[in-house]
Order: sequence, then structure tokens, then C-alpha cells
Amino acid sequence: MARIERIKRRLDNWALWKSRMNSSGLGFHSVNILAVDVWSRNSYNGSQIPHFDQEAEETDQAVECMKLGKGHLHVTLHAYYLLDLGVTEIARRMGKGPSTIHAHLDQADQFIDAWLQEQARIKDEKAALARGREYAAKSGSLTP
Repeated sequence: MARIERIKRRLDNWALWKSRMNSSGLGFHSVNILAVDVWSRNSYNGSQIPHFDQEAEETDQAVECMKLGKGHLHVTLHAYYLLDLGVTEIARRMGKGPSTIHAHLDQADQFIDAWLQEQARIKDEKAALARGREYAAKSGSLTP
């Protein structure tokens, strides 16, 4: 199975958001100029990649939902995106083959995609229910 490109993008954004959130206080980003690597995964030709907080928070919720029942995927994502370990190093540390780590990344993409779709469905249902209640209240079909 191939990785889902939009989920990979979300995970890159999540990793950037998470690292910025963990590296500073009071909402101000801080950078150690001695440790800056302009050619890292979080830059494009030396320019910082913008991150979107709401999208990152949703992705974080999806990743945290993996802890129960899909802990191996949670560990793999943290190692790959937050610790910036390569597939080979993760495989070595977990005692698995690189192909298994690639499979974990694929499975994590599938899990996050399904989780996001479910959250969108729930949101749509709640909005439809609210519209129905509003319509019923306006038309007087609900009795107090």
C-alpha cells in the first residue's frame, strides 16, 4: 500500500506544530541559532513551512487515539516525525524490518484518514440535527 499524500502533509504539519509547541513557552516560538538546520524536513529551500494549528490539533487527536489498540503505530509515528529517526533506525530500535516500519506508516495513514472521515461525518450529523431543531423551533412544531 502507498502512503496517502494529504495525510503525510498533515503529519509533517503536525510534527512542526508539535515541535514548536514543545520548544517554547507562552506562545512565543524560540529557535537555537546554533542548532538550526535550514535543509531539514521542516523547511523548503531554507524557508520555513507554515503550519496550521487547527489541522495539527485534529491530527494530534487522531494520533493520540492510536494509543489504545494501535500503540505500535503511535510509537512509529512519534519516532519518525517527532524524533526524526529514519525508517532503518526505527526498525533497528523496534527489532523489526524496514518493510514493517513502512507498513506501519501506511497503516497509520489509513487510520488517520478513517478517523478524520468519521469526525467529519459526526460533525455533519450534528450540524444537520441543529438545523432540524432550528427549523422545527421556527415552524412551531416543537412544544416546550
